[in-house]
Amino acid sequence: MDSAVSDPHNGSAEAGGPTNGTTRPPSTPEGIALAYGSLLLMALLPIFFGALRSVRCARGKNASDMPETITSRDAARFPIIASCTLLGLYLFFKIFSQEYINLLLSMYFFVLGILALSHTISPLMNKFFPANFPNRQYQLLFTQGSGENKEEIINYEFDTKDLVCLGLSSIVGVWYLLRKHWIANNLFGLAFSLNGVELLHLNNVSTGCILLGGLFIYDIFWVFGTNVMVTVAKSFEAPIKLVFPQDLLEKGLEADNFAMLGLGDIVIPGIFIALLLRFDISLKKNTHTYFYTSFAAYIFGLGLTIFIMHIFKHAQPALLYLVPACIGFPVLVALAKGEVTEMFSYESSAEILPHTPRLTHFPTVSGSPASLADSMQQKLAGPRRRRPQNPSAIGRSRKLKMGLHKPNLSSICRCPATSWHHQAQRKWNQQPV
Repeated sequence: MDSAVSDPHNGSAEAGGPTNGTTRPPSTPEGIALAYGSLLLMALLPIFFGALRSVRCARGKNASDMPETITSRDAARFPIIASCTLLGLYLFFKIFSQEYINLLLSMYFFVLGILALSHTISPLMNKFFPANFPNRQYQLLFTQGSGENKEEIINYEFDTKDLVCLGLSSIVGVWYLLRKHWIANNLFGLAFSLNGVELLHLNNVSTGCILLGGLFIYDIFWVFGTNVMVTVAKSFEAPIKLVFPQDLLEKGLEADNFAMLGLGDIVIPGIFIALLLRFDISLKKNTHTYFYTSFAAYIFGLGLTIFIMHIFKHAQPALLYLVPACIGFPVLVALAKGEVTEMFSYESSAEILPHTPRLTHFPTVSGSPASLADSMQQKLAGPRRRRPQNPSAIGRSRKLKMGLHKPNLSSICRCPATSWHHQAQRKWNQQPV
């Protein structure tokens, strides 16, 4: 979870660039403003579009397309795992040669970046393919064992359009691998961020508060307490951060005086904002109050981070300002609207999918059993042609009207509102005549 790192006077080291303390000419105010504004915009794009795509992801019909759900236990362990990973990377860079470590990491993120970028641009590229495009379906399947013990290891389905997107993403990957250019780095970083917001889902607001609260402490400790995070951010030659040159106006695309923002400061608040968007949709009020509130809170928190970083000329833990804003603003809105209970009781993992029957309300049962049976018979027989009744059926009807043969109301009440009449009809037809 690297935080925004910048020193507008001395300049910040490029990822993988010189870190020996050599100072650079101070950046111009215009260049600094352009860099900060670009970082802010690049952080907002994956959050906004990733949150929208997370809604479609939650409604996916295929089990393979379902998102990864973060539980409260996962959220509590995440800061510990992140701390161990960060410290391990720091020790690796201190003990082993930085060149070989970055070479290994570059190959790893080269593959991941191509897949992430391909998945990101696939919905957009589908709009450019002609209707008569020959699109064939493919499946990549790896299994282990045989017979009844056979189990799937990889089951990946794709088509010709996905192959085209994969080819375009590979061009960016080769560009990044050969040049380590900051534009290629940002393309991969934006793809990682958008995929993270889309595919990582918090199961409820309480879990989000646990995750953000733990990383709030994590970020403060590793930025203010030690130099571990800043050292790793400057030494780690991988697209785990967004960068933008502060001397772009002077040097153009070959600029190398970078301000940076870690992807964790985008993805972690982003999955919480996406959760609030799904909560908005679950309220069925055709408003996105909590989503827009948390989105505005993120803008405020990141803007405050950049402002304080510029004033004090020191790296800032962005989550120090983002976490209180992203949690506090929506909670205040919920308090004002009286929806705190609904917010904290919402379960994202229990979302009702479009193809799943849902019980919106229980039918109201009032009146005597005889009047209920009469109204039920009228609704069942209304749109259909009634068959002639035999004498035994007429006798059964008379018994029902006299209250001697009562329907099972408890079984009717347990049926979903969309099909309880059909359930009652099946029960009726199964009785012996």
